[in-house]
Amino acid sequence: MSLLSSENIFLFSFALIIIAFLYSSVGHGGASGYLALMSIFAFPVSIMKPSALLLNLFVSSISFIFYYRKNYFKPKLFYPFAIASIPAAFIGGFITLDNAIYKIVLGIVLVFAALRLFGVFNFKEKEEVKINLPFALSIGFAIGLLSGMLGIGGGIILSPILLFLGWASVKESAAISSLFIFVNSTAGMLGFFLGEKTIPIESFYLVPIAVLGGMLGGFYGSGSFSNRTLKMVLGTVILMASIKLIFP
Repeated sequence: MSLLSSENIFLFSFALIIIAFLYSSVGHGGASGYLALMSIFAFPVSIMKPSALLLNLFVSSISFIFYYRKNYFKPKLFYPFAIASIPAAFIGGFITLDNAIYKIVLGIVLVFAALRLFGVFNFKEKEEVKINLPFALSIGFAIGLLSGMLGIGGGIILSPILLFLGWASVKESAAISSLFIFVNSTAGMLGFFLGEKTIPIESFYLVPIAVLGGMLGGFYGSGSFSNRTLKMVLGTVILMASIKLIFP
């Protein structure tokens, strides 16, 4: 991993495993965490976006498998968001933002991700409410476009919306979000590849590390895992990264 000095490789790898573990445990791919980590270690923007999308593909699919096996996945809640988000994520992946604009927008999204980890958007489960199809489609499109442009999967945004509106339980929202992240990341990666014609080789070096954390997180998260202390630490790191991006 030529981007990192030998002494930083182990620190980065350990942090990457922890991030993949925590995000996978709640049905997320971890892109916001990966992007925050890469910004702290001064990765080039050209590598950050494709790397986050690629890692999302692996970690979110692992998380989905664990939640699916526990019968938490509800297809009728997934399809409305996916139908609108997939083409939007493809368009977003094709768009290359100016570096300064990218960092500011990403920084704002990371603030949201940090607050999510701090429990600000951990809404209590409500009695199940029937999904509003037009609203779900518009939400899916907006999240998909943002996901493709930034290199995130959108689950960090979708899951609290599902809980707030009473459309899914905590475990159901995790299952839906994990597959939502996978399809968005796939579309975003395809759009990025068609636009840039290549994927940095450095992105692939990170996959085995994230997969290890994702497998552990999916296994424990689909059960009854909850570690508030680790989430607080990760939230603080992401918040610091967001400040660094917005105010360089």
